[in-house]
Amino acid sequence: MKAALLSFAMLAAIVVCGVGIYAADAANNHLAVDGYGVVAAR
Repeated sequence: MKAALLSFAMLAAIVVCGVGIYAADAANNHLAVDGYGVVAAR
């Protein structure tokens, strides 16, 4: 049960971070970059 909750929390965090990067890119009309060098390319 703990593994399932941890997996759900991890996936939720990944989705939230992805949505945040997308929202920053869309709102400011610039390329958003996360701490790992991943860029929302067009």
